[in-house]
Amino acid sequence: MTNAYAEVIGDPIAQSKSPVIHGFWLDKLGLSASYRKTHVTAEGLAGFFASRRDDPNWRGCNITAPHKIASLDHVPDPGGVRDTIGAINTVFRSADSSLIGTNTDAAGFYAPLAEFDLEGAPVAVVGAGGAARAILFALARAGVGHVTILNRSPLKAMGLLATFGLKGDVVALNAAIPPVALLVNASSLGMTGQPPLDLDLGNLPDDAVVYDAVYAPLETGLLAAARARDLDTVDGLEMLIGQAALAFELFFGNAPPREHDAELRALLTA
Repeated sequence: MTNAYAEVIGDPIAQSKSPVIHGFWLDKLGLSASYRKTHVTAEGLAGFFASRRDDPNWRGCNITAPHKIASLDHVPDPGGVRDTIGAINTVFRSADSSLIGTNTDAAGFYAPLAEFDLEGAPVAVVGAGGAARAILFALARAGVGHVTILNRSPLKAMGLLATFGLKGDVVALNAAIPPVALLVNASSLGMTGQPPLDLDLGNLPDDAVVYDAVYAPLETGLLAAARARDLDTVDGLEMLIGQAALAFELFFGNAPPREHDAELRALLTA
């Protein structure tokens, strides 16, 4: 596996923490492979996959914004992700060396919520992009109740509710948050270099959970506001590490050493 490598692609990509995560696990396991980040524009996406397809050392890639939906056009989708989640965040090389697109975001997102009973619970989700698709897919599987999506484009968001068989409504980004059990930021708002996400959390009940998928910065304005109210919070590293763990095993054939998660989080937040 000496020359084996995987990578993360996106535009921009400088903010990605994926190389730190995968590099940490590779070191802990003593595997002589590598993981890097590669800037790929929308115009360069087809060429990127063409250049990697015949590279025997390439084990795959993670995909971040804005390529999670467009990448479906460039790799096989034997698991039918296009017709379910509708976005991929991982491409890996199968045992017969063919490329396969899949999505580890949904499972990575939901893992920290397993301890909460969300069946029939009202939820609110900010955003309707690739990450939101995985999150709404996971929430539908969890059997949540009424879903409120806050998004600039109401038609796109209404389409997602229909796609995942969810009952709910769509409101503007500046609308009041209803009294939901779970609030999720699935957008890039609040991320370093992006506009802030300014939400009034006054309507949330005291036992609500606030989950921000943004991980740069880790302490977002949304999470700070939730902690000021002493609400339960889940930060973006939870989802990032969870989805990365699933991808790591697909890339390198070894389960990551999750017993070192506390050390990894300390490294990522140093």
